[in-house]
Amino acid sequence: MDLWFFVLLLVVLLLLRVPVAFAMIAPSMLYFYSHNLSAGYATTAMVNGINSFPLLAVPLFIFVGTLANHLGIATRLYDFAKALLPRLPGNLAYVNLTTAVGFSWISGSALADAASTSKVQIPQMLKANYPYGFSAGLTSAGSLLSTVMPPSIPAVLFAATASISTGALFAGSVLPAALMAVGLAVYIFVWVRMHPEIAGSRAFSGAMLRRATVRVLGPMAIPVIILGGIFSGWFTPTESAGIAAAVVIVLGMIYRTISWRKLWQATKETVLMSGGILLILGASNLLGQVLAREQVSRTLGEALTMITDNPVIFLLLLNVLLILLGIFLEATPVILVLVPILLPISATYGIDPVHLGVIMIINLMIGSLTPPVGAVLFVVGSVTRRPMGELFRGVLPFLIPLGVVLLLLTLFPAIVTIVPSLLGL
Repeated sequence: MDLWFFVLLLVVLLLLRVPVAFAMIAPSMLYFYSHNLSAGYATTAMVNGINSFPLLAVPLFIFVGTLANHLGIATRLYDFAKALLPRLPGNLAYVNLTTAVGFSWISGSALADAASTSKVQIPQMLKANYPYGFSAGLTSAGSLLSTVMPPSIPAVLFAATASISTGALFAGSVLPAALMAVGLAVYIFVWVRMHPEIAGSRAFSGAMLRRATVRVLGPMAIPVIILGGIFSGWFTPTESAGIAAAVVIVLGMIYRTISWRKLWQATKETVLMSGGILLILGASNLLGQVLAREQVSRTLGEALTMITDNPVIFLLLLNVLLILLGIFLEATPVILVLVPILLPISATYGIDPVHLGVIMIINLMIGSLTPPVGAVLFVVGSVTRRPMGELFRGVLPFLIPLGVVLLLLTLFPAIVTIVPSLLGL
């Protein structure tokens, strides 16, 4: 079975909307059969792909974010941001962004974040006469922070696949996520200046701020526990995820918002999401065996070095490829399939693996926000039940600040590597 036929079959299955995992398994098994390799060897390759202690953090972080959604933590963060920013022109837009930043420290999934915050923030902005396109576009763009800011589930997957420190990748993601938030804030500032008719404010209330601050103290302790424990070396990312899950359950008891029904729903959603990720992970490892036998990394690396020996040009070409892939595919399969290929190639250009990881994650997230197939857009559209054309038009301007941040990270790797270096990671 030739490699070109293998790739053609994989692409055809993906275009036919076959689930990604099975689209990778079917041609891989056919390849193994054509090369007289046993099914037992293929099964072992898939099992080995998920037999990793760091990957235990994935379902635990998913559970933390999912349960936080059900317990109304996004609403508490929204109320705090609204009380904190009452007099600011266009305050609800900044509240939207501030809530996204706060929730990104708890949830590692953009889709979960988009689903949760859309229910809370978009209706409030519409009541204040903000256009739907702007409101939904800002909410969609802000949700990307959850997959860049730690604890990021794509970062855990990248670190496990690349065999690098999850803590180092978490540390390297902090400044890029902050720059993304700043870029979105700058766009909000410009937009508000251009639309003064809806840039109203309200009176400050000290009592409201005190109540909102008390209500948000518990949720804000979650990222302190997660990141403080990891960066201090007290416990691993997997252990921090387990402790964070326990803290969320305790908070639900204290706030009296938890119930057996909500706990069951959060657990069921976690199992479904985690099962899909782990199945893709096993399938991608099987696909990786095929690509390794065909020496794809070496061939592709030699081809790229013939085109350019400049690492910046390589990263710019990679940006284009990853954004295109992110439009049509979820981040998980792209990371799991491409990391083993790209890692040795990027090493020949002297690119730090942490820098590559952050660049790769942000590219795929921008792809998930790009019409016409971006996954985040369909989550927000399904929640708001408005025409997708309005959402597509509304989100396009937000791609500009995100693209500028991506370009800065590409040109200046120190933005990514300085924090891990300072922490000795």
